[in-house]
Amino acid sequence: MITDATLVFLRDLKANNDRLWFGEHKAEYQQAYSDMLETVIQLLAGISAFDKDIATSPLDPKSCIMRINRDIRFSREKSPYKTNFFAFMNKGGRKSPWGGYYLHLEPGGSFAGGGIYMPEAAVLEQTRREIDAHFGEWQAILADKVFSAHFPEGVLPSGKLVRPPKGYESANPAVEYLKFKGYYTQRFFADHEVTEPGFVTEVANVFRTVSPLVHFLNRALLLM
Repeated sequence: MITDATLVFLRDLKANNDRLWFGEHKAEYQQAYSDMLETVIQLLAGISAFDKDIATSPLDPKSCIMRINRDIRFSREKSPYKTNFFAFMNKGGRKSPWGGYYLHLEPGGSFAGGGIYMPEAAVLEQTRREIDAHFGEWQAILADKVFSAHFPEGVLPSGKLVRPPKGYESANPAVEYLKFKGYYTQRFFADHEVTEPGFVTEVANVFRTVSPLVHFLNRALLLM
């Protein structure tokens, strides 16, 4: 489980983001990573109970977790390390285009949710087609009371067009969603919630709630 020590390491790393400090605190990092890995293992087991795509995918829990090293080759900000742990769990692995479930662990900013974030153009276009063709079903997913309780902001866009995308009219009932450049949800957790024994169960419940959205998005990709 995630412990206070996990969050303390991430908080200290944010204040001391350099290779010398990281090297001196490698043992704390390894323990924090181990906590995150164990959490991902438990979450994969939880997701497998309601998502057959995850259940039948030979996912390596380690491959679901993003590297803590930042890619600074094209960045003005040269801090070498991320100050969070992030895991993405989807069929085919996190480098595949499929929608899935994610956990972002960061002191003061932890969240969980599901969807697709900034997909490639072909994936986005097929997703828009699916929403347009089955807008009633899309609305029903978002209007579900449990979904709304977990995600009061609804589905969020990873960027949004000002005008309707090519091929769609402004009068289209789904037009505001068709302008989206991605489709994802967020449920935030306070630090004290993250370290509670029932945290994994609660995150798994969040994932179960968002699973109809994930299945809808992934169904669109089957047509590519």
